[in-house]
Amino acid sequence: MKPGSRLDLADLRLFVAIADAGSITKGAVQVSLALASASERLRNIEEEAGTPLLVRQARGVVTTEAGEAMLHHARLILQQQGLMRRELQEFATGQRGTLHLYANTSALTEYLPGLLAPWLSARPKLRLELKERSSAEIVRTVANGHAEAGVASDAVDAMGLTRLRLYHDRLALICAPRHRLARHKRLRFEQVLGEPFVGLAGRSALQDMIEGHAEAAGGRLQIRIRLKTFDAVCEVVSHGIGVAILPLSSALRNQQRFDFNVLELDDAWTSRWHCACFRDWNELSAPMQSLLTHLQASLSPES
Repeated sequence: MKPGSRLDLADLRLFVAIADAGSITKGAVQVSLALASASERLRNIEEEAGTPLLVRQARGVVTTEAGEAMLHHARLILQQQGLMRRELQEFATGQRGTLHLYANTSALTEYLPGLLAPWLSARPKLRLELKERSSAEIVRTVANGHAEAGVASDAVDAMGLTRLRLYHDRLALICAPRHRLARHKRLRFEQVLGEPFVGLAGRSALQDMIEGHAEAAGGRLQIRIRLKTFDAVCEVVSHGIGVAILPLSSALRNQQRFDFNVLELDDAWTSRWHCACFRDWNELSAPMQSLLTHLQASLSPES
């Protein structure tokens, strides 16, 4: 092949078609070219190669030794180009790649796992990275363009983002049946600030939010122990170690396993819609649009 060869993929497809068909005429038809155009392209291909690639015979053409080498490499290049196109198409349609979704503690723990499983199962080449953040952090991150979308509570300022309602949830206080607060059905958060608390460990967005409201109320939570899961918190609370604030859905689910009371909280911030938030739907990647559509269809706004 001459240095600086100008052969393109169309030339390679034509050459492969002619070699496979054993005929310039039939090869031209396969790639939708007129015979004259195909013949001219073939002359240019052989000129670029600097050696004959085909032997013209009465009943068609056969490849020379150089033509066999050309055919081998042309097939490899076209095969690789086909693989590249299919892989890029998978990225474009959301079937391949890595998707980053920010969500608060409640969404990550109670709602998303069961919904994400079937969606991911249908996309075996797609990776999903979940990042736990507080609702305020999620909104800031998305608004600043550092994340495509997130699932956050509507209790924080939207900062101009579009919100898509997914589900409604409340936070509730749980305590042991013999706890002095157990006789109540409803309380305000400020009434329990002096109580020992069982908190969530690690970088829990929910725990950070609760402690932030405690500071705003002029107090500070007395954390006796921090645990990683809602289930563990409920079990420890049932032994009278302290009180805790959890999503009502989690409290009711765990009440079937552990003995504790569930008390409603009257504070406005404990009742919240969880929303998908993003800047502009048309700016979202195909996989993110697919995921949010799946979540909205799976989580009824009336729930």
